[in-house]
Amino acid sequence: MPPPKDVVKIAIQMVGAIPQLIDLQQTKPLASVLKDVCDAWSLPNAEHYALQYTDGRQTYITESVRRPPTSPRPHRHRAHPSPLPFSLQNRGEIKNGSILRLTTSPDQEAERLYSGIQSNNSDVKTDSLKKLASLSQDVTFAQEFINRNGLKKIFHIVEEGNDTGEMLAHTLKAFMELMEHDFVSWETLSAAFIKKIVTYVNMNAVDASVQQLSLSILENMVPTSRVLFELVKKEVTLDRLLTHLQVTNAQLQLKAMALLIALLLAATDAERREMMDYLREKNIRQFIHKNIIHSSEPLADEMAHYLYVLQSVSLNLCERRMRTSMDPYSQEQRELLQSLRQTAFESESEAPTGNFSTERRRSLCAKEFRKLGFVNNSNPAEDLRRAPPGLLALDNMVYFSRHTPNAYSRFVLENSSREDKHECPFARSSIQLTLILCEILHVGEPCSETAQAFYPMFFGQDHFFEELFCICIQLVNKTWKEMRATQEDFDKVLQVVREQITRTLSLKPTSLELFKTRVNALNYSEILKLRQTERLHQEETLAVPVLELRERLKPELLELIRQQRLLHLCEGTLFRKISSRRRQDKLWYCRLSPNHKVLHYGDVEEGVNSPPIESLPEKIPVADMKTLLVGKECPHTKEKSSGKQNKDVLELAFSIVYDMEEYCLNFIAPTRYEFCLWTDGLNVLLGKEMTSERTQTDLDVLLSMELKLRLLDLENISIPDTPPPIPKPPSNLNFCYDFSHAEQ
Repeated sequence: MPPPKDVVKIAIQMVGAIPQLIDLQQTKPLASVLKDVCDAWSLPNAEHYALQYTDGRQTYITESVRRPPTSPRPHRHRAHPSPLPFSLQNRGEIKNGSILRLTTSPDQEAERLYSGIQSNNSDVKTDSLKKLASLSQDVTFAQEFINRNGLKKIFHIVEEGNDTGEMLAHTLKAFMELMEHDFVSWETLSAAFIKKIVTYVNMNAVDASVQQLSLSILENMVPTSRVLFELVKKEVTLDRLLTHLQVTNAQLQLKAMALLIALLLAATDAERREMMDYLREKNIRQFIHKNIIHSSEPLADEMAHYLYVLQSVSLNLCERRMRTSMDPYSQEQRELLQSLRQTAFESESEAPTGNFSTERRRSLCAKEFRKLGFVNNSNPAEDLRRAPPGLLALDNMVYFSRHTPNAYSRFVLENSSREDKHECPFARSSIQLTLILCEILHVGEPCSETAQAFYPMFFGQDHFFEELFCICIQLVNKTWKEMRATQEDFDKVLQVVREQITRTLSLKPTSLELFKTRVNALNYSEILKLRQTERLHQEETLAVPVLELRERLKPELLELIRQQRLLHLCEGTLFRKISSRRRQDKLWYCRLSPNHKVLHYGDVEEGVNSPPIESLPEKIPVADMKTLLVGKECPHTKEKSSGKQNKDVLELAFSIVYDMEEYCLNFIAPTRYEFCLWTDGLNVLLGKEMTSERTQTDLDVLLSMELKLRLLDLENISIPDTPPPIPKPPSNLNFCYDFSHAEQ
């Protein structure tokens, strides 16, 4: 007879005592359970004790689910948003075989540490602060400590103390952990406390760990209110942040970059533009390109995300011009437009026009604007009324004409000498190309919370967008000539150019010069070859006999993919814990047991790539797994806002529902690739079909390889759509040789 659902068999430990093996009744009040445990060890005052997990984060066992924080949480950018797998630990999650520890209750421990951090003995005070930093991760303890006005004592230690070493580091760490639970608003911090934190950031002779924690505190303050943003922006200058970025300590460098990104995201458009202009003056791009992207150490995921955000913020400075139509009554914009004509036809413009009538001059200007490729040559401003790309297209044309005047003049004059139908219209091409570049580079789109895909060449060049345009507009002219295009082919040419740009960018060139070399090498004939190869591959796979062979091969190859997915789950993946308030450096790892029967997971330290399965304390039997949820169905995505910034989070979220559909283990994959492999693997364990797009991609690749191997002997031989007819059997079989007569 199976044991009752509400009874679990557990072990309880205590230092210096023999462990107890008990049947825990989940319906029995926790106070009664503690009384029975204490009575077994003859311990008085059972109310002074609590049960605690021995593994993982050693969370206190609570009677009910912890209440959610009541204070608002600001939106933050993170590289790998993922929930804390242990954020709602309570007695209902105790499983058979769990090992608990009898320890001092949270209120008693909070009282003891509250007294300890006020001790005059520096050793006692330091030890108390160290223990406080560790226990403050638990929300039950944190609430008890904060209820005793413990944060006020921490503020006092920071504001009045002169220590800049280990004691201060433990104090700041404890403060960060306590604030993480959102019982107290960041806006309640005193001016003296904030000033002290700023001092630690601006000091030179201070422990690196103190500076890292101080930078993290300021990073958390910035998005909470406009007042705190302005205070931090004023007190911590960009020069100081740049100084921290230039240190060799990777963690300090990372925290400085995090604060810089937080300031940029919280700033207004005007402030952001001013900050980016200042950073450009200080050559931050060149420094990042040389000392961070191309450093000897591999680029961390968090730093990759921050570089992506910095790239996105910088490119989004173009959004205002991109969405602004040209004003035909603006003198400044009209002068920019006229400068294009004057630069291209300077020698002609120098001809005496004094004797020309107004109508004659207008006719000459219209003719020159037509040569420039404007559709509405009598009023070229009309061509720039479409937004996007708006004035950004005009800016790009002016930049091209001023910074590469020879290439600009060659483009315009070369096409002016062609037949009307074969000339490549510069202005029309520039307007469409600007729009294509905005779409490829996601100008005007909100920053992703998880993306890490930045272009290294972006940081190697000032005026990146304009310089990229200069290369690509010349590519348009080159491709136009290669295609021998006419005006009717305009859209086809720009489609080829888009393909040339996207294919080259996918190679992640490290500099614009390398991009220029590669994109020019990918000429129209190469594009045709690539398209032909792809088309032939598609055609040969559509023949009826080949389709039949594909269907026969599919089950075997799908099984191969299933085995690969399970093998990936056995190797495991590192997930990053993220609270709703901020990025955290804490990590957790999840992997499948070699016999495919248990999922193991637990906390790991930074730098641990593949922890042994024995070090992962938490377990979920595969037999208890009921279903897999993805995207909006996941409980941890429902808690988040539904804005555009969380779209990428929804695409990476999945949850395992287990144990009679009562509990969930929530994930947000680091990449889309990991999401596909994990959801496929979990579906295999659940006996369901693999549904990710990666499955179809892998299946197509494997089928293609297998078909090519099978059809190798039939190269250059056309395969008929129908099999050849089977000949009729012969009228007699007298031609058969009888071996029995030969033996006689």
